[in-house]
Amino acid sequence: MRRAARLLVAALLAGATAAHATCDKPVYLTFDTGHMGVAPLVAEVLSRQGVKASFFLADEKTQTGGTSLDDHWAPWWKARAAEGHVFGSHTFDHVYWLADTPGGFRVRPSAGPKAGQSHTWTHAQYCAELERPAERFKAMSGQVMPKLFRAPGGKTSPALLAAAKACGWTHVGWSPAGFLGDELPSDRYPNTSLLARALRDVRSGDILLAHLGIWSRQDPWAPAVLEPLIQGLKAKGYCFATLAEHPVYRGAALAR
Repeated sequence: MRRAARLLVAALLAGATAAHATCDKPVYLTFDTGHMGVAPLVAEVLSRQGVKASFFLADEKTQTGGTSLDDHWAPWWKARAAEGHVFGSHTFDHVYWLADTPGGFRVRPSAGPKAGQSHTWTHAQYCAELERPAERFKAMSGQVMPKLFRAPGGKTSPALLAAAKACGWTHVGWSPAGFLGDELPSDRYPNTSLLARALRDVRSGDILLAHLGIWSRQDPWAPAVLEPLIQGLKAKGYCFATLAEHPVYRGAALAR
């Protein structure tokens, strides 16, 4: 299986080389899970625009009454894997780092049976939590997840990053200009201003962050912003690549 995974990544990288031969201004569109209400739309837009993205998976509550990695959504994830998108862990229960402790971390999941409760975990427990989305992704798609992860909220510490690195996981944040704002209140940050800001500020090499649905935003971001953003960045000469093609993170895709 490791050899097969490496061959798959090698094919992705070969494709990336060909793509970058015609575009030297890549940006890296990434999505974290959420309530999944806009997931079908996101898939439709990415397909129509010929864009490959990178997804970070957690098992979060959804608008369909289940969770983002349940059997209802398994075919959606399998289809995205077949299309050649890239995937990483977002911790299974969307677990926030709160503080370092001797030999571990204080954490609080926002999903799962212990949502809202604080716990003290060892380094090994945190590593096991990173593996859970990878195991579920393999069951849903038949593919091996690269050892990339994004901590919920981007909240980390040097100790957490070192512990994750020791068990093979590489953390992926996002660029300041790549924060697309879909978590912000829509009364103060309307979609028109978020789109204009991104088109003004995004630069080559930036990692962009959005979600597959945010509960708190009243005016949903993706229907209004995603396709115009992609079209606008393309018009400015940018191309879209996955993290398997990123100069810092592509090596982590070979880790399994």
